[in-house]
Amino acid sequence: MTVVGVAPVGVKVEVDGEDGVFGFVDQVKHPSWWDASVAPPRAGDRLHVCVLDAGREPHPRFSALGDDIDIARSLRGDT
Repeated sequence: MTVVGVAPVGVKVEVDGEDGVFGFVDQVKHPSWWDASVAPPRAGDRLHVCVLDAGREPHPRFSALGDDIDIARSLRGDT
């Protein structure tokens, strides 16, 4: 994902390789919310994320937290 917009509540991201396909990462689902040593997201940043809610409107919801990504991998059997 690439960050394309930043707001106080989170960031809008575009799916890499899928022009015009967007999602959202809530501020609490970005590591900077929990760790002051992590820089807050900025437009142009690339994020590794997992899907939290693919059906959420108007955009799917994602998480950039390592714990959420680990859980998603374990649910898929990637561990």
